[in-house]
Amino acid sequence: MIHIFRYSLLSVVIAFAFSSVSAQQTATIRGQHKVKKKETIFGISHNYGLTIEELIEANPEMNTPGYELKKGMVLNIPFPKAQSQQGAQSQGQAGQQAQSQSTDHDGQQLRAADDVRNRAIRLGVMLPLHNVNGDGRRMTEYYRGVLMACDSLKQQGISVDVHAWNTAEDDDINKVLADPDAARCDLIIGPLYSKQMDALSAFVDRHDIRLVIPFSINAPQLTTNRNIFQVYQSPGEQNETVIDHFVERFRNYHTVVIDCNDSTSRKGPFTFGLRRRMEQLAMDVVVTNLKSSEENFAKAFSPTKPNVVVLNTGRSQELGVAFSKINGLKANRQELNITMFGYTEWLLYTRTHLENFHRYNTYIPSVFYYNPLSPSTQRFERKYRQNFHGDMQASLPRFALTGFDHAFFFLKGLHKYGKTFNGAEGMFGYPPLQTPLKFERYGNGGLKNRTMMFVHYRPEHITETIKF
Repeated sequence: MIHIFRYSLLSVVIAFAFSSVSAQQTATIRGQHKVKKKETIFGISHNYGLTIEELIEANPEMNTPGYELKKGMVLNIPFPKAQSQQGAQSQGQAGQQAQSQSTDHDGQQLRAADDVRNRAIRLGVMLPLHNVNGDGRRMTEYYRGVLMACDSLKQQGISVDVHAWNTAEDDDINKVLADPDAARCDLIIGPLYSKQMDALSAFVDRHDIRLVIPFSINAPQLTTNRNIFQVYQSPGEQNETVIDHFVERFRNYHTVVIDCNDSTSRKGPFTFGLRRRMEQLAMDVVVTNLKSSEENFAKAFSPTKPNVVVLNTGRSQELGVAFSKINGLKANRQELNITMFGYTEWLLYTRTHLENFHRYNTYIPSVFYYNPLSPSTQRFERKYRQNFHGDMQASLPRFALTGFDHAFFFLKGLHKYGKTFNGAEGMFGYPPLQTPLKFERYGNGGLKNRTMMFVHYRPEHITETIKF
C-alpha cells in the first residue's frame, strides 16, 4: 500500500549571501538588535527596512546549518543597500506578491511568482518509508534528515512544501505519479529501486522536475535525461578518481603494496589499476607479503624516500596484523618515514586503530566523513533525539545526516539559482555535515556527483578532510 505523508512550512522566501563581513561591510553597520521572544529573521529585517539577504550578510553565522534565532541574541543591523538584487526582496508579507521580473530570450517578461526562487519550493520524496525491513528503516531515517533540513532552511526564511510517498519495492510507482501533487513538484528525491526508474524518469522529463537519485541503483536514463542528478558513484568510477589523486599526492613516494592473503578481498581492481598507473609513470612500487619474514618485509621499505603503504584488503583483522608488523619495523628502524593509505571501510575501525591511523599519517578515500566530535554534528544529533525520541542507526554513513545534506544542498541551490541550478562546484558555500556534493554533466544527459575526499589522520592527532 502506498501511504502519503505531508509536511508543510510557513511561506517565506529568502535570497542569501555566503561571504563573511569584510571591513568595508563592517562600516555599513548602523546598530544592533537584541532578539525578543518569537521574533523571526523575516520580521526583524522587515522592521528595519532590510531585505533578508542584507541582514544575513551582516550576520554570516546565520548560514550555519541548524542555525536558530533565539531570544537574547544580538544581531548586526546594516544600512539598507541602494537597490535590491533580484530575488533578495522579502516575499513573505501576507496578502502581497512579488512583482520582480526577468526577461526571456524573446524579450518577454515572466511573473516572478512563477519562479521557484520567489515562492515555496515543492519537494517530493518517493522512497520506502516503512518499518517492514532494513530498506524502510534506513529510508525513514534519511527522510527525517530531509525534514530537519527543511526546518533549518525555515530558520533562514526559506519555505518548503514537502509531500512524501511510501514507495515500497513491490509498489506500482505509476499510482504515485497519478497523484496531482506529484506533477506540481519542483524536486523529487528517489527512487530506491531501479525498476521504478523508467516511469519516474519519463515523468520528471515531461513535467520539467529535477530528480535526485540518492543511492546506488541502475539508472541508464541518466545518459539522456538532463533533469536527473545521480549522487552515487560506482566503485570503478571511485577507483579511477582515487588513483588519479594518489599518483598526484604521492608522486615522489616509494609505494609498498602488502599482499594480505585475503581470498575474499574485492580490492584487486584498485590495487591492479594503481600498480599499472604507477608503472606507466615510472613510480617506485614494490610488493611484499603479510607473512614475509621480518627481514624480507623490511627490504620492501625505502630508507631514503617516504614510504606509502597500500594493503590489498579492507578487513580489520589484516589491518591489525599489518600495523603490528609495521610497528615492529619502526621499533628497529625509527628513521623510516611511513604513511598508510586505506579504504573507506577503515572509517569503521577508529575505535580499534585510531592511534595507529594518526601515528602513520593515514589517508582514507571516501565520499563522506562522519565526525562525531564536530559541534555541528553533535548539535544535529541532539535535535534528532529531541524530534524523534531516539538515536540514529549506528551505520556509516549516517542516513539522517545524508538526508540533511542532500536536501539542504538541493533546496538551497534551487532557491538561489532556480531551475538553472546544476550542483557545480562553487555555486554556493554550504559546509556539509557529512556528505559533500559536486556535480558534472554526464555527456548530453543528466548530472553525476564527482565528489571524493581523503580523510587524513595527521600525526599531531588532528583529522582533516581533503576534498577534490
